[in-house]
Amino acid sequence: MTPNTEDGAEPPHIVVLDGGFSTQLSCHVGHVIDGDPLWSARFLHTHPNEVVNTHLDFLRAGAHLIITNTYQASVDGFVEHLGVTADQAYELMLRAVELAKRARSLYLEEYEDCIQDDHVPLVVGSVGPYGAHLHDGSEYDGSYADTTSVQTMRDWHRPRIQALVEAGVDLLALETIPCQEEAEMLCDLLREFPNVKAWLAFSCKDNQSIAHGESFQKVAKKCWEANPDQLVAVGVNCCAPSYVSTLLKGINDDRPQSPIPLIVYPNSGEKYNPQIGWIDRDKCEAVEVFIQEWLDLGVRYVGGCCRTYAADVSRIRNQVHCWRDRWRFQAKYQANLNSNKNTVD
Repeated sequence: MTPNTEDGAEPPHIVVLDGGFSTQLSCHVGHVIDGDPLWSARFLHTHPNEVVNTHLDFLRAGAHLIITNTYQASVDGFVEHLGVTADQAYELMLRAVELAKRARSLYLEEYEDCIQDDHVPLVVGSVGPYGAHLHDGSEYDGSYADTTSVQTMRDWHRPRIQALVEAGVDLLALETIPCQEEAEMLCDLLREFPNVKAWLAFSCKDNQSIAHGESFQKVAKKCWEANPDQLVAVGVNCCAPSYVSTLLKGINDDRPQSPIPLIVYPNSGEKYNPQIGWIDRDKCEAVEVFIQEWLDLGVRYVGGCCRTYAADVSRIRNQVHCWRDRWRFQAKYQANLNSNKNTVD
């Protein structure tokens, strides 16, 4: 499900992503999720049915794809925090994909009379950053890159990606990556899995820089150019919506004939306080307010991250429909203007 070219009378296809998995999962389980060293990945082991239902929520809300519950999952993490063997931990990684596929099958059964073959939702394997499993907050600023070798990160990521690919994901989400070294390594590691494609999304600390401090646009371009055959999009996730437009503006100015496909799925704009949880929701503009502006900037994959629910996905999809309708109207209006001009001439 790759957005088509923008030639012709039809507007470009926009891929609607899902929302914050742990956020929506909290609607199904009566347990604390934030602060757990495995985060929502623990529920692959303890509440698999609720994981399926969470994926279903997003599909019913209009998402074109669902992202596996593996952001903070790893063989080492499962062994340490669940007390399982390495083989059992690997099986849990496989189970995450199985549960997402089960949700997709249930959804297709529910809506079998409405869904065309080319609109079957994708299952995307989440590959979160190395720092997430450290459970020390370093994923938020990428500081672990200063003390961790690239080879160590590579060796940690490889079995995660191997499991996701083995289980049959349609695509990989290399997401919430805070530092340049890890991003470049992941783009290179992809070459070990030549039959899979991925998107790459960075976490950003402001409207110019990724979390570790490097220039977003410079790193994004470098990563895209390093592996354009396997990357389907580059962009940002889990940052404040207010940062996005400035982060993206001008990124394709020097490549009008071959623009980098852009992906955006920010959080709600709330801030996370480790002591008391999420705060400042009343100070945030809803994500859907920004959608049409981002699509005007060339974003072709759009959704939500932390603190965005299935209901938010529905609102995002509505904005996408509105933008495509506006695109059609403007294209028709321009065509009429050109026709009238030619008639006068």
